[in-house]
Amino acid sequence: MKEFYRINKRLYYTTMLFINLMMVLGLLINNPLMSDFGIGYILHLLLVVILIVCLLLYPWYETQTLRLIILLGVFTYFYTLFFLYPDTWSIFLFLCFIPAVSILFFDSRLFYFSLLINGISVSAIFLYVFFIDQGILFPHIYLDLVGNFLNFIGSQLIIYFIYYLSYMRLKKMQLYYEQIQQSERLKATGQLAAAVAHEVRNPLTVVKGFLQFYEKGASYSNGTKEHFKLMINELDSAEQVISQYLSIAKPSENSTLEEVNIKDVLKSITDLLQSYGLLHNNKIELFIEDNCYIEANTIELKQVFINVIKNAIEVSKVGDPVRITGGKNKNNVEIKVIDYGIGMTEAEIKSLGTPFYSLKSKGTGLGLMICYNIIGKYQGSIGFTSKKGEGTTCTVRFPIKKG
Repeated sequence: MKEFYRINKRLYYTTMLFINLMMVLGLLINNPLMSDFGIGYILHLLLVVILIVCLLLYPWYETQTLRLIILLGVFTYFYTLFFLYPDTWSIFLFLCFIPAVSILFFDSRLFYFSLLINGISVSAIFLYVFFIDQGILFPHIYLDLVGNFLNFIGSQLIIYFIYYLSYMRLKKMQLYYEQIQQSERLKATGQLAAAVAHEVRNPLTVVKGFLQFYEKGASYSNGTKEHFKLMINELDSAEQVISQYLSIAKPSENSTLEEVNIKDVLKSITDLLQSYGLLHNNKIELFIEDNCYIEANTIELKQVFINVIKNAIEVSKVGDPVRITGGKNKNNVEIKVIDYGIGMTEAEIKSLGTPFYSLKSKGTGLGLMICYNIIGKYQGSIGFTSKKGEGTTCTVRFPIKKG
């Protein structure tokens, strides 16, 4: 990265040396104002010095203020030359491309500012040439006023599209770079999780074995055995968290793909979770169209929907149903899990799927993260819409199996 920066810096100074040389030569060679050394020539000289200093300082002080000074300096420089040397028609070309300077900074505010100011200024020049000058100083503009103005508009549109495409490409590259960084962080987290999980699981298994042994022993009172049972349950919870860590650290890449009927899978899951929902009088209502087939692994698919439906039950109010609908939508099978519980804010929705973020007091956030990974593995998508106090809809989409 340092080498890349060094090469760019060298290229910048080489380019600036050439530009500065051209500005100095413009002052010294065949300059009609040089002989009398009047105010016009002094102004030209002063602007050249200011621009040279600013351009040389920029790599050391890449501030917003210096960028604005450079842009205004370029603006003032070319407009001054336009009026000081009216016979040099090529200066008008430089006026057209002043906004291109701000593209080098990739600063949206500076670009739109320069585009607006340049548009207003050149329009004012055309009005001046048409009403006041009338071709005396600027015949090359006056003789084809409409054509020159259309050419100017065209040049501004070209610059705008170049900037827009460059800016969007830069944004995509930045997003891609951030995704790579996130992927590297998750990879490191996964490797660490795997190492920790393996080291922790073994002593937990030993402790759990002894507790189960003591729980069945006759030498302890029922109250003590209840304590043992509580400790075993907590160890089970710890093992479950470790298993979730391991599934993130070492996801199954060779899962068996099969033709899965979404209706059959969801029916088996709702039958399994129906008793869990009835603990708080939450009935699961299932409405799935027939012949909704996708290509996936049944076990992983069940893991996804058990997690999502279980979450919906846990946030539901007593007596409220959890509604599951599904059917074909264009090229996808779309499943919606709807609850009428506490709902979520926009900020909470954006954080879903993030490791260690959970709205449950004892949650780890790993369950939903695993769901995101499995769904992404089969080119699917998962999204949430919610309103605080009214409930949440989780929408899962998978591509329809072709053939």
